[in-house]
Amino acid sequence: MRSKILLVDDDPDIIELLKLFLEKEYKVLVAHNGLEAIECFMRHSIDLAVIDLMMPALDGYELLQWIRKQYKLPVLIVSAKQQETDKIAGLGLGADDFVTKPFSPLEVVARIQAQLRRSYEFNDHARSFPDERETLPLKLGELVLDHEACMLIKRGEAIALSAIEYKLLKLFMSRPGRIYTKKQIFETVWEEPYFADDNTIMVQISRLRDKIEDSSRDPQYIKTIRGLGYRFVKEEELHEP
Repeated sequence: MRSKILLVDDDPDIIELLKLFLEKEYKVLVAHNGLEAIECFMRHSIDLAVIDLMMPALDGYELLQWIRKQYKLPVLIVSAKQQETDKIAGLGLGADDFVTKPFSPLEVVARIQAQLRRSYEFNDHARSFPDERETLPLKLGELVLDHEACMLIKRGEAIALSAIEYKLLKLFMSRPGRIYTKKQIFETVWEEPYFADDNTIMVQISRLRDKIEDSSRDPQYIKTIRGLGYRFVKEEELHEP
């Protein structure tokens, strides 16, 4: 069964261009604003959404917030807004990738394929039956990472994780105390070559801290090592005075 891609943009030329490159491989659905997009979500099972930011009725930021409250599917922003703050805002609200207009249709297709591949691998991991060592939860302090459910448990409370958040936390908790460079983190978690994309890593680390730390401004678990990268604390460090 072909994956369903939802294109959300008020520019018909952009819609037609992307459809031309996507329809051979995917089932493509179209919405011209955020409200139409929500109707599509209600009627169809969407695998990935490509959304613009500046739209009538309901803009991309509001749509993205709605999506993240309801679904865990990959979301790719394609927007004419090129400021770094716009990219950080979009990623911070839960987007998985950000492409600026004008764009190469082939690049957008490649990014869609990469996001779908990660999503499928994440879901396969949740359904698969690896050896016993892989299924044992990782425990550190008040955190328990459940591999079978791909979920974090903190003080008995279940916390849902995105695919990227799960892979980040698994990387850190598997080797507490080890310093990971940004390059190592990106190429392990995103499985793509690293091109100094600090914003993507920074935003995802910030989102993960919001979920695992009592105070993201004074993190206990994920430490920033200036000039190097990040490290996850060892168990004994949590009990130091």
